[in-house]
Amino acid sequence: MEFARVCPFCAEALDPQDVFCEACGRNLASAEARGEQPAPAGTPAGPAAEAGPPAGGCVQCGAPQVSADGYCEACGAAQPRPRDHVERELSGVAAVSDRGVRHHRNEDSFAVAATSLPDGRSAQVAVVCDGVSSAARPDEASQTAADNASEALLTALEHGVAPEPAMRQAILTAAAAVAELGRTGRPEVGRNSPACTFVGAVAAGGVVTVGWVGDSRAYWVPDERGAEPYRLTEDDSWASGMVAAGLMSEAEAYADARAHAITGWLGADADDVEPHTVAFTPHVPGVLVICTDGLWNYAEAATDLADLVRPDARQDPLRAARTLVSFAVAAGGHDNITVAVLPVLPDPAAGYTETALDLPVLQNPHQAAPASVAAPAAPAAPPVPPLPPLPPRPPLPPR
Repeated sequence: MEFARVCPFCAEALDPQDVFCEACGRNLASAEARGEQPAPAGTPAGPAAEAGPPAGGCVQCGAPQVSADGYCEACGAAQPRPRDHVERELSGVAAVSDRGVRHHRNEDSFAVAATSLPDGRSAQVAVVCDGVSSAARPDEASQTAADNASEALLTALEHGVAPEPAMRQAILTAAAAVAELGRTGRPEVGRNSPACTFVGAVAAGGVVTVGWVGDSRAYWVPDERGAEPYRLTEDDSWASGMVAAGLMSEAEAYADARAHAITGWLGADADDVEPHTVAFTPHVPGVLVICTDGLWNYAEAATDLADLVRPDARQDPLRAARTLVSFAVAAGGHDNITVAVLPVLPDPAAGYTETALDLPVLQNPHQAAPASVAAPAAPAAPPVPPLPPLPPRPPLPPR
């Protein structure tokens, strides 16, 4: 049997004549001659990576000649980039982003923040964005969206805007900022304008509000593992559109090569951006996990992902986020991976019980929000209704 040649550092497929890996830039001849084995892909980059190449030069061979694009001119090794692995924790909310194994750069971005509402209560914010690889400058798109949305959310919440309209406006603000990248930057032949997906969350006053466009997701995972976890978002994707339109069964749609082509995104090439929002009131402690498809591709069902969440996630959200990212890297790391973990406690001032969980209530921007429904007296919660279907939209090429 003939085996394909792959890079010993990043597992990228190689041609027989390759001397340097086009994905990670490593010198294949010298590595094979020395019999070196790579460090596990996705390992936290550490202080050296956060600060860029060390003052002494190449981190692989020590040569001082490192080009402006981040490759050693002596051995060809790619130098660590600040975004290869990023971790952040602030006021109880934490996020971790990793380049993964197969991609040459990290095109995901996130923002975590906290503020105070006008009545003095605290609010935690997390935003995760996934750059569309088939578009130009996807890393810039995701960073621009995360930064602008986070700032818009904090400003609105501090001025007393309710979380749901604040989330909708933040998504539209991020969409406008990403669209501006496409109008002002240098065009790239054969590529769409910068684009990204979006998912964000606000926890304030005992209510969790989630907003999204695209296929980045949010999951609710209760502390008590006997309680049922939920996926709170519905993908803007080709497969979801086909199922919603009744043109395919779920099994047929997700078996198609176009299944993960997104039909909703932020960017100049997007149609009218339609933010989706969902708000719910947890009656038990737990965590909200928001993530890119680099994680959920390996654990799509809410029950599967909940099994991976550490029991102490609410007490140590950064460690929980690290664990989920490490799982995705070990499972193959075929995409960038970004995970934010937002601990949530019930609001005792609202008189909530410790035994029931309100079902998600979708907020339709064209209708008034339904009145809250008291938790049922019976110990068993009613079954979760299916989320309403999203209309199909013209897809971007698969990422």
